[in-house]
Amino acid sequence: MAEPARNLVVVITHGTEHELSSAAMTIANGGVTAGLVVSIFLTSSGVDLVRRRAIDMTHVAPLDPLAALVADFLRRGGTIWACTPCVKARGYERGDLLDGVVIAGASGMHQLIAAGAATLSF
Repeated sequence: MAEPARNLVVVITHGTEHELSSAAMTIANGGVTAGLVVSIFLTSSGVDLVRRRAIDMTHVAPLDPLAALVADFLRRGGTIWACTPCVKARGYERGDLLDGVVIAGASGMHQLIAAGAATLSF
């Protein structure tokens, strides 16, 4: 009998201005490739990663461009939550964010962690 997929929650606090955002997205995509169910929780300036046009300017060589990393993650079934208060604090609305991104509080992340999800923080 196959073992159920393990969950991984990646918390990203850095935005497009920091190379850790690209590293975090690369590692999240690697988790999907490894068969993990990966969810990303964006908080603080991390919510800028999913603002339309903002990520188009970030490319940390030799990694793929940030926009491509995020698009690949969403296309392969990853979940991205953008912290509700952080989105509001920046004056963003639903239409400012990429399709597929969910504006949500931390409760979904906490449920996964309580159920045993591994966590990484950037």
